[in-house]
Amino acid sequence: MELASLQKLLYRLITAPGGVDEGLAHERSAVDLRNLVRGDDRLSARDRLGIYANAYFYRLLEVCREDFPATAAILGDADFHNLITGYLIEHPPTEPSIHYAGHDLADFLKGHPLCAARRFLPDLARLERTLVEVFHAADAIALDAASLARVEPARWPTLRMALHPAARLVDLAWHVEQVMRAVEAGSVPHPPPAAAIKLLVWRHADRVHYRELEPGEAGALTLAGSGSTFGEICAAVAQETGAPDAAPLITRFLRRWVSDGLLLGPGSP
Repeated sequence: MELASLQKLLYRLITAPGGVDEGLAHERSAVDLRNLVRGDDRLSARDRLGIYANAYFYRLLEVCREDFPATAAILGDADFHNLITGYLIEHPPTEPSIHYAGHDLADFLKGHPLCAARRFLPDLARLERTLVEVFHAADAIALDAASLARVEPARWPTLRMALHPAARLVDLAWHVEQVMRAVEAGSVPHPPPAAAIKLLVWRHADRVHYRELEPGEAGALTLAGSGSTFGEICAAVAQETGAPDAAPLITRFLRRWVSDGLLLGPGSP
């Protein structure tokens, strides 16, 4: 058997939902595992492959539990185990890196029976997945206060900045950040209130942070991420907040963004 065919066969058998026996039964042509896997008096070829199949699933389950600790805490061990079992059947890993294993879990949860009494779960899983993606996002040199101070006043209206690649804006329908903070603190999480919120998730000093955005802040950061000028950002903040003088608010925003390493300076790749 060619290597590529052997790999595909073993993958089908290892990932069969009902185990190796079920996988063998679904093969179009008869497969004698003894020609592929060496057995002995202790373990047959089928037993050996079955051990590998179980280890493969439980490794994926472990990764999902690490990436979605709050979702796992809300559901409990049995329901989370069943959730991931169904998820992996519909969304088997397609990338070499295990990092992508839980990529589609938030979408999978939409309309799932487990969400009937917990409608916030898709948002919670989405926030948790965003935390993972931000942690692994590309690095870049953030704009600092010293560099900003060297910008000539005449350049400010046309100054273009950009969002750091390790920053994300997340629109949510539930205050699931409350669940996250409870799990992180080791407290018992409670169902969060429903409310449309915008969260900022970012990495700074090798740690991932998240917080709710202030009025006007989300629009400003979205414009910064699209390459708008500082003048356009200021005008948008003034219009959204209705402030007669938006300069103090914009100044406060900018100081916080720079302190948190959210922006890339002019000319940054």
